[in-house]
Amino acid sequence: MDINWKSLPFGYVKTDYNLRSYFKDGTWSAPEASASEEITLHIAATCLHYGQEIFEGLKAFRGKDGKIRLFRPEENGKRFANSAKGLLMQPFPIELFVESCKKVVKLNERFVPPYGDGASLYIRPLLVGTSPQVGVSPAREYMFLIFATPVGPYFKEGFKPIKMQIVRDFDRVAPLGTGKFKAGGNYAASLQATERGHDEGFSSVLFLDVKEKRYVDEAGPANFFGIKNNTYVTPSSNTILDSITNMSLCQLAADIGLKVERRAIEVDELGTFEEVGACGTAAVISPIGTIVDRETGKVYEYCKDGNAGKISTQLYNYLRQIQEGGTEDKFGWNTLV
Repeated sequence: MDINWKSLPFGYVKTDYNLRSYFKDGTWSAPEASASEEITLHIAATCLHYGQEIFEGLKAFRGKDGKIRLFRPEENGKRFANSAKGLLMQPFPIELFVESCKKVVKLNERFVPPYGDGASLYIRPLLVGTSPQVGVSPAREYMFLIFATPVGPYFKEGFKPIKMQIVRDFDRVAPLGTGKFKAGGNYAASLQATERGHDEGFSSVLFLDVKEKRYVDEAGPANFFGIKNNTYVTPSSNTILDSITNMSLCQLAADIGLKVERRAIEVDELGTFEEVGACGTAAVISPIGTIVDRETGKVYEYCKDGNAGKISTQLYNYLRQIQEGGTEDKFGWNTLV
């Protein structure tokens, strides 16, 4: 195996095994390991026609002590079950979800990057409707699939300030739609705006609320946060996926003495923040250096020295230290593999 761990992109690398489980006749089968990278689906499977598909993302880290740690898999299991219920799919049992995460890491242990190389093993669970039907209705049968792949930073800049673009001419989700569920369709809906943003020189885009275009919602692949007056502020909205990373950062922010506010953030308030960032499993924290409003041309500048802000850096380091076993896991977030 010849992998340059320090230069890994956030992409797919073939590993040894994945796990599969099937729901049929009212019960889930025991997860079985497979070395194949392919699946077989009926041409009338509901996931292909009516979008019954959800997924998750979590990471495993090799610590300085050599031990492998999974970060908060129970929370991913809960969110996975909630997403399944939201799309009228058969939820995968949370305990079995956690055990499957541990097993897929163990089976691919040689792909867990070394400590200190800035990479991790990314774990991707999927749930898809598989029963053949042409009428619009929930599937009767489902497949659970989980694979793992080593990855580097989500944004190529790593923990360096990125540029974001505010968009108003696209919506990621509908007001009472599926935004709070981790459904593939939400990400498909963000592609036009995101790819145009890339073409115009931005790492990602920032979506606004779909009703008034007045409040910050989220970036396509990440939650948003801002810091000012010793306060960690992140949007509260029923169209935002609840990020487990953001949930963790809220706890860490309180632990280091910051106030924490989940509330609406008006676009005009962006100019009052001392630091802003995007956060999620893939990115952890990506500090934002510049936000440009595509419609008005207004520019918001942060990180003027080219480096992440002091508090963002402190939170990032604190979280990574917990994930890699470098400091006490006093919140009980890690699961040893």
